[in-house]
Amino acid sequence: MVTMNGALIKLEDLRKVFYTDEVETHALAGVNLEIREGEYVAIAGPSGCGKSTLLSILGLLDTPSDGTYYLSGETVSSLSRRDRAYVRNRQIGFIFQAFNLIGDLTVHENVELPLTYRDIPKGERQERVAQALERVQMSHRAKHYPSQLSGGQQQRVAVARAIAGRPVILLADEPTGNLDSKNGEAVMNLLDELHREGATICMVTHDPRYADHADRAIHLFDGQIVREENGNRGKLHELEQAGFELKQASHG
Repeated sequence: MVTMNGALIKLEDLRKVFYTDEVETHALAGVNLEIREGEYVAIAGPSGCGKSTLLSILGLLDTPSDGTYYLSGETVSSLSRRDRAYVRNRQIGFIFQAFNLIGDLTVHENVELPLTYRDIPKGERQERVAQALERVQMSHRAKHYPSQLSGGQQQRVAVARAIAGRPVILLADEPTGNLDSKNGEAVMNLLDELHREGATICMVTHDPRYADHADRAIHLFDGQIVREENGNRGKLHELEQAGFELKQASHG
């Protein structure tokens, strides 16, 4: 076990290079990042800056060219494809821009599917699915198919699928990208609620309004972290901490 000072995720000098026709594209160029348990982090930046590449590596869908990735204290950057799939299925929940629901499965079956790969008894699977659908207010649509749902409802089902596995971290890739503003805000409010209940969330977004929902925003440019800043939640925490310290000093 690696000691990480409480970090759930730790990246050390992470690099990713793509080779095409003898051309090197440096998608990530030395990223160092820590995400603590219970933290809500937004990864922001323009198109082509490396956001999606970074999220793919965090989700063990891709491997870095160099550098080290620790997840829950274990080195995962050099795992085999089979071992990455094992860890991914048990520790990571995904929320995709395109929902990625299976059209010929019902809402219930879509949420249950990832659990079937984990040898979870049927009774427990049913209970987890019911709890997850209730959490996103989609229980009444359990027998419907994705084509019978609005975009906002499909994204809620995608969130239910992600949280049913009880992952250590939720990775959201532009979760509002295919939604109108009303449904986008509804999904962001749902993520806010999950975070308040203790979920660790890492979200890729190009929209500064949504980045402000996070505790901390990481800004990428040309594959590098160029700045970090607190989101509205982080700023609120700073104010609360400053008020607490001032109160303590006045009673000192």
